[in-house]
Amino acid sequence: MQSGFIAYLDSVKSRDPAARSRWDVLFYPGVTALALHRVAHWLWEGRLFFIARLINHLARFLTAIDIHPGAKIGRRFFLDHGFSVIGESAEIGDDVTIYQHVTLGGTNPTTGVGGKRHPTLRDGVVIGSGAQVLGPIEVGAGAKVGANSVVTKDVAPGSTVVGIPARPVPIDTVHYSPGFVPYGTPCGEDVDPTRARLTELEDELEELRKELNVLKAARQPQPQPKVKSA
Repeated sequence: MQSGFIAYLDSVKSRDPAARSRWDVLFYPGVTALALHRVAHWLWEGRLFFIARLINHLARFLTAIDIHPGAKIGRRFFLDHGFSVIGESAEIGDDVTIYQHVTLGGTNPTTGVGGKRHPTLRDGVVIGSGAQVLGPIEVGAGAKVGANSVVTKDVAPGSTVVGIPARPVPIDTVHYSPGFVPYGTPCGEDVDPTRARLTELEDELEELRKELNVLKAARQPQPQPKVKSA
């Protein structure tokens, strides 16, 4: 158990360049919130709902992070900074990273219908700060959600989505920024969907100009060979 806990602290440290040691990580609000959630979730699974909720409220008071006791969270989960909300039926895989002010929320609360209302995040997902991931959707393994994005549809494994509503980034971000990508997307204009689309349109326009020039050349009257008189 001790080696597993140290491995967890090391995994958080590897994703946060501000962490100078395991002691730094130990006092992160996300680590405290996760530890309390493990206890609350164990009680929730044992149908001790009231006590689980008490621990949930204590964790929210101490860390400003609200993780419902019913949420299922995998190994080496890192919630950086805090001020986030994770709903009851949310499911989080291994090695997931979430930044501040993120909501894993449900949809259509007016019906009062229970069941799967919150997102599922597969292994290795990164959710940027301020993102809202809503409804019983699935974010595939290794996918990244950019800061302040609103995600209401499934995200393909390994892809990067940004914007409102969130759309896939039309370039390979792994080539641009290999390794762990903080906040879901690399910085720079290379990953701006609007700029990338303009570049595509400019390339298409250039191709059309070339084809038009070829057609114009084909329609030009060809000079007739001179006929020698007898």
